[in-house]
Amino acid sequence: MQNLTRLINKANNLWIKSQLPTRKLINFKKIDRFLILFVCTIISAISSYVLVTRQLQNFSLIISVIINFFEILICSGVLVYISKKEDPTINLRQIFFLIGLLFFVQILKTNFKAISPLSIIVPPTLVISQGMGTITSLSWLSIAFLIWPNSPNGMNEYLLLITFVSSCIVAILGGKIRSRAQLLQVSILVPLGALIGQFFFLGINNNDFYNFNIQELISKQGNILSDSFLLAILMLLAIIFMPILESIFGLVTKARLLELADQEKPLLRRLSIEAPGTFEHTLLLCGLAEEATRMIGGNVDLVKTGALYHDIGKLHAPNWFIENQNDNINPHDELDNPLESAKILQDHVDKGIQIAKKYRLPKPIVNFIPEHQGTLKMGYFLFKAKEKDKNVSENNFKYKGPIPQSKETAILMLADGCEAALRAMDINASDKEALKIISKIINSRIQDGQLLDSNFSRGEIYLIKISFLNVWKRMRHRRIQYPTEKNNDL
Repeated sequence: MQNLTRLINKANNLWIKSQLPTRKLINFKKIDRFLILFVCTIISAISSYVLVTRQLQNFSLIISVIINFFEILICSGVLVYISKKEDPTINLRQIFFLIGLLFFVQILKTNFKAISPLSIIVPPTLVISQGMGTITSLSWLSIAFLIWPNSPNGMNEYLLLITFVSSCIVAILGGKIRSRAQLLQVSILVPLGALIGQFFFLGINNNDFYNFNIQELISKQGNILSDSFLLAILMLLAIIFMPILESIFGLVTKARLLELADQEKPLLRRLSIEAPGTFEHTLLLCGLAEEATRMIGGNVDLVKTGALYHDIGKLHAPNWFIENQNDNINPHDELDNPLESAKILQDHVDKGIQIAKKYRLPKPIVNFIPEHQGTLKMGYFLFKAKEKDKNVSENNFKYKGPIPQSKETAILMLADGCEAALRAMDINASDKEALKIISKIINSRIQDGQLLDSNFSRGEIYLIKISFLNVWKRMRHRRIQYPTEKNNDL
């Protein structure tokens, strides 16, 4: 019965999440679009090269070349669209990385026909799935398989089938892998599986054992031992160079996110020591944001890591923030200048971005720093300023923004607003009272226009409210009051 209830709840959540509006895609400049189209055109020309090298004596062959050219061109455009659809925040460098790998593969297919398809397709698939997602990776390998030229020894269809299946497995697993150790396991198990597959479908020649040498490792196609061994080596090299590719192209893998979320990282250790109140607030915020992101099917690892670093700018002046004030002395009271106080609050965003760049945090993590504040008003200091001057401009008491551009940064904004209010609630408060406060804060963000670019559906907003309520119910648990005995000897 419990499993049935869980299944019903899961189905209900999936239905609510399915009521999604179309996600807003990033717009590129005209010159960027032209460059992408230019590269895709070159890829299409290279892919049609095999047909062009034949004598175009009959009309049907000319039509085949034209059809093949536009087929690859359209598929390349679809690939770019799918990658933007899976990750609307994708940047131009990542798009060029994606189509650049396709360009590289098409050259290898055309000019180095002796190399096994396993070695050409599987390693790039692993990199793409890790850095850009499973759907993008599956789309990429599907396009890479179009028009495969025959090798000098003849291309076996079973070998292409084994390559396609291996690539699909890598694409699916690569999008879920969360550690380097798991990547190493995949780099061993997939070549082993390919070896077994080739053994059953292609058979094995005794010469594969006796004539196995370094030269045949690269040059001789059809040697199933060399094909699998070379695949394993290339996959290991892809894993080794993954951190470099992450840095160059701004890719953010799950393994990288988990490494950054390690609380022993120097920057997080500084935050825990120099701004302990902020660090405690950050940990509580992680619980709220993770649960909400999990409920709507977002990137939990991204929001967790982003939450840990979102307030690192407070390191520049921790005592100016109330959660770090232990002696009841508030510097803002001594300053007695609401405008200057507002500038100090804005500084924690600007300084945070500077610190993040100094420590080379990935761009998606840096985005959490300004976007979790959006263009919200600094209400307390605006109120104080209006007590002195009713004509004061509200723009001087707003954060610079931008407003959240992704669901993950928007969830952090909502969690940041709800966390303090939920902690301040009475332990005996009812669920209805807590949900009322959560709804009030979230609705105020909506009315203020802070969630316009994050594009939440009503169903997702509902799930976020329920998730915040569930976390609050876990936070407010009671503890047993243990009896104490008086020591008569004291």
